[in-house]
Amino acid sequence: MKTWNVDDVMTTAVVTVTPDAPYRRVVDVLVRNRFSAVPVVDEMLRVLGVVSEADLLRKIEYAGPDQPRLFDSRRRRGARVKASARDAAALMSSPAVVVPTRTSLAAAARLMDREGVKRLPVVDDLGRLVGIVSRGDLLKAHLRPDDEIRADVESGVLPVFLADDAETVQVAVVEGVVALTGHVDRWSASDLVARMTRQVAGVVEVVNTLGYDYDDREALGAGLAFGIA
Repeated sequence: MKTWNVDDVMTTAVVTVTPDAPYRRVVDVLVRNRFSAVPVVDEMLRVLGVVSEADLLRKIEYAGPDQPRLFDSRRRRGARVKASARDAAALMSSPAVVVPTRTSLAAAARLMDREGVKRLPVVDDLGRLVGIVSRGDLLKAHLRPDDEIRADVESGVLPVFLADDAETVQVAVVEGVVALTGHVDRWSASDLVARMTRQVAGVVEVVNTLGYDYDDREALGAGLAFGIA
C-alpha cells in the first residue's frame, strides 16, 4: 500500500535567497511571489534559516519613537535586532523548521501545527533543499478521484490485510468517504482493514459495516494482559 508523503505534493521549483540578500530584495521576493516566507540557503543549497513576513515587519513595528525597556523580554530584544537588520542572515529565523524527504503528510501537518508555520522546506539526507510543502499542498491528497482511492483500497489494502477474505469485501467511495461492506471471519480483521484504509491518501472517512463470524476482542484483550499478543 502506497502512503503519500511530502515528496508527492511538494513544489520542487523553490524560490530562495542567500544570506547576503539585502532587506529590500527579500521583501520583493515575498511580495512578488505572494509568499509568506522564503528559505535562506548557502552555496550548497543547505537550508540556513527562513525569513518570514513577521521577520520583515519588525522594521515597521519598531520604526516609531518607542524606546527599549529596561526589562524587555527575550522575544522583544530579538525583534529589535531584526528591526535593524539589513540582510537575510540577520533577518532569518534559525535553525529552520524543516522536514526530511519521505516524511508522511500526517507528520508534516502535525509539525506545521506545532511550530505555527505555513510551509516547510523539504531537505535531503545532507540538509540540502529539494522542495517546499505548504498547507495547501498537504490538502492535495483530498483531491484524488474516488476511483483512484477505491483502486488503492482494493489492490493495496484488502489482499494484503485480509488474505482469503479479500473477495468477500466490497468497497465504495463517494467524495472521499469509503464504505466497507461484506463479511470477514473475525472482528480484528474488520478493525484492521478499516484502520489501514484510513491511511490511504485522500480518504476523508471510513464507514465500516463489515460483518464477522467471531468477536475476538475479549481474546485479544486477554492476550495483551498476559503479554501474548
